Amino acid sequence: MALFGLYLFTLFSLTHIVLLSTLCSAADPVVSFDFRVSYITASPLGVPQRVIAVNEKFPGPSINATTNNNVIVNVHNDLDENLLLTWSGIQMRRNSWQDGVLGTNCPIPPKWNWTYQFQVKDQIGSFFYFPSLNFQRAAGGFGSFHINNREIIAIPFNKPDGDIFITIGDWYTRNHTALRTALDAGKDLGMPDGVLINGKGPYQYNNTLVPDRIQFETINVDPGKTYRLRVHNVGVSTSLNFRIQSHNLLLAETEGYYTMQQNYTNFDIHVGQSYSFLITTDQNASSDYYIVASARFVNESLWQRVTGVAVLHYSNSKGPASGALPDPPNDVYDKTWSMNQALMHFTREYLLLVHFSQVFGFVIVRQNGSASGARPNPQGSFHYGSINITDTYVLKTVPPQIINGKLRATLNGISFSNLTTPIRLADLHKVRGAYTLDFPNKPLNRSLRNDISVINATYKGFIEIIFQNNDTTVQSFHLDGYSFFLVGMDYGEWTEDSRNRYNKWDGISRCTAQVFPGAWTAVLVSLDNPGAWNLRSQNLDRWYLGQETYLRIVNPEENGETEFGVPDNVLYCGALANLQKEQKHSSATSISGVKLFSLLMAFFTLVLYF
Repeated sequence: MALFGLYLFTLFSLTHIVLLSTLCSAADPVVSFDFRVSYITASPLGVPQRVIAVNEKFPGPSINATTNNNVIVNVHNDLDENLLLTWSGIQMRRNSWQDGVLGTNCPIPPKWNWTYQFQVKDQIGSFFYFPSLNFQRAAGGFGSFHINNREIIAIPFNKPDGDIFITIGDWYTRNHTALRTALDAGKDLGMPDGVLINGKGPYQYNNTLVPDRIQFETINVDPGKTYRLRVHNVGVSTSLNFRIQSHNLLLAETEGYYTMQQNYTNFDIHVGQSYSFLITTDQNASSDYYIVASARFVNESLWQRVTGVAVLHYSNSKGPASGALPDPPNDVYDKTWSMNQALMHFTREYLLLVHFSQVFGFVIVRQNGSASGARPNPQGSFHYGSINITDTYVLKTVPPQIINGKLRATLNGISFSNLTTPIRLADLHKVRGAYTLDFPNKPLNRSLRNDISVINATYKGFIEIIFQNNDTTVQSFHLDGYSFFLVGMDYGEWTEDSRNRYNKWDGISRCTAQVFPGAWTAVLVSLDNPGAWNLRSQNLDRWYLGQETYLRIVNPEENGETEFGVPDNVLYCGALANLQKEQKHSSATSISGVKLFSLLMAFFTLVLYF
């Protein structure tokens, strides 16, 4: 019977497993999800509007995985426009074909489905997914994506009594099509209408600022427990300060790396960033407590209504939350407080900063070098500060400008636009003119232009990227496929002398870094993951207007071992649209490919067992 089962399994593998050819290892467990992305009507701020839901949920369901799991997500596009989901912070080792942005994937047309297949190789931590096209993230479609440690790898704190997932973000009552129409017309989006916490509006802490009948989020906890809060800023463009009334929060992890632990009372989370905090429910239960996410670097008197308020509810609570909200940082005209939270300069000034942080209550984000991450070796075992830099890229941003009659945002004077054929797909089919490899490594004194200009990065290089923000707002920059070492930031113009202030010891690794207006942020990246990887502003308005590029990283000795080949279910578009076959749509009652695969694997496991 076992031999017969083995025969069946081999036959199945030869005929069907090709559909899963991008999975890294059949020995690692498979977790599968079926996502149906559609519009629903919701009223998070009391005004009915069309939002994007996943499986009828807004926000979408969480993806729960463990290090090295093979993840399959079958995405059904029930929208009226093209769709791609991207997985912010998931590195897609050797497999940029699954990244879910226009430089890596052709869009999923309306009424089609497409299956993402990837491995969360050597990763742990807190991330999120969202739709990457057409300003759709402003309408929803996002959800938490967290990767747990394997049981054999100890975490650097006691196991929490529960995981709590929180999405925060600014929100407009106009739908995403109206917002992008405004941008296309050269208009500013203006002040958001509010801040949502887990897709819901504010608790009525103030009868004047918050209308009646707003549905708010309640986080239920038991007294005397410790919970892990995974918080993601999924908004459009607003930096938010996160805090919980009367509770200390312990910083534990950011975007896949454990941090040095330190308590704080509030913390700035910029657009696209994710953090883990530990909260101990050690307060009395005379009432519930406020959870607050409020806009940063704005005139508080004008932005009062742009405040998200949820409720932390103890199971033995004796009454509702009441009174004034916990105070935000009082530094509307002074951004040094927020920068000091993120500074990690290991110089004499840094040591003084550590001392003052303990006195004045701000936090310095540093990597926990002794903790193990996804592997048993300590996070600090990679001595990035002693590696020679092979290339430097200074990427300068300025306020949006008019290019060819349209408002556009730029990096080094180039607004990325008109990419119609994914980069590595164009390489495979030798498509000419799909993009250029002439992205400048520093700002040039020339006219602004639209272009499809890509960074020709060197495989196995160790590069330095300086984000120089000469725009008027805080920007968040994100790199797909990688984590980078955040080694420095300061106000003014970056110069080579700025390297003397870099943290070369315990800078945090992450994939999204804030850059303050009139300031710079420096990161170091080890280019060991071949493919095409999006480098972009996470501020949705700037990204939509062209503030992005890609790193094309190719092993010149590629033999199929460092980069996966094109997936069997690849979609074609642009110059290769003639290769795309019409998708056959199964009935609503038919079984999905993901479910079929799971059932077949279970069947063959039973056959082999017996």
